[in-house]
Amino acid sequence: MEGRNGGVEEHSIPRKPRLVCCIGDIHGFITKLQNLWSNLETLIDPVDFQTALIIFLGDYCDRGPDTREVIDFLILLRSNYPNQSHVFLSGNHDFAFAAFVGVLPPPPDGSEFSETWKEYTSSEEREGWFKGDGYEKMHLQGRRWAGTIKVKFNVTKGTEYQGSIYDAGPTFESYGVPHGSADLVKAVPDEHKKFLADMVWVHEEDDVCIQTEEGIKHCKLIAVHAGLERDEAVDEQLKTLKAKDTRVPKVGPLSGRASVWEIPKELTEKPTIVVSGHHGKLHIEGLRLIIDEGGGLEQNPVAAVVLPSMRIIRDTDKLAK
Repeated sequence: MEGRNGGVEEHSIPRKPRLVCCIGDIHGFITKLQNLWSNLETLIDPVDFQTALIIFLGDYCDRGPDTREVIDFLILLRSNYPNQSHVFLSGNHDFAFAAFVGVLPPPPDGSEFSETWKEYTSSEEREGWFKGDGYEKMHLQGRRWAGTIKVKFNVTKGTEYQGSIYDAGPTFESYGVPHGSADLVKAVPDEHKKFLADMVWVHEEDDVCIQTEEGIKHCKLIAVHAGLERDEAVDEQLKTLKAKDTRVPKVGPLSGRASVWEIPKELTEKPTIVVSGHHGKLHIEGLRLIIDEGGGLEQNPVAAVVLPSMRIIRDTDKLAK
């Protein structure tokens, strides 16, 4: 249809769905992150990529050797790609890192972080919770993160623990201090502390397109590191996550397993994509997207899913020159 000036009226041109790219857990592997990003740039139309919404699903630190470089890379994205939108979700590992360096928001009811210890004190000796400078006012997860695990072998993963239950040793070392040292608080640059403080616990988009067997579907999208708890009211969960309520010792949607695997039933009434990392698996079932093929293991790839196409792109993809 032509407008009065002979041009095509804007509403007659189908609007191309915005590209959304969700990137799984990086866990301190800078080379994997760089290779994945390069592959995304190569495989995605440049115009689409330059204006894409990029959602990082959390767990930037621990296990891999390069946490400091990973966070430097992420911080620079906003200036290097000014027309993209970037969302940095907090993973449970990042939450614990933030707890240790003192950048979590205080509990909204005025309580002390030491209140978060009580439910789990039976694990203190086995997990070797941190007892160095500043521990008295530290959230439980900061103490666990910097602790010294007494058991050396992680039977579930088939790997040796690296310092703590969180495998935080390499993160300390990337900042030039030994695992469990209170000196990490001084060693972490202010811009890294700001990055950790600014991470969001959940991100929502009202209109994201996804390719399904029936064609393109318009959906709401909720991105959260582990998932939404199946048996809790979604509105209450979202309220707590948006407020970054630190009264709880463990934030289920950041650290849960079986309880957050499925999409809560109430979200199936209005099509809602729930996308997460955390679980050490690549699992796509309907609108439930779990993108964590790496799991923080050196031999595994880091993956991303691109919407609406649902294409999976990995750092290990060998692209023709």
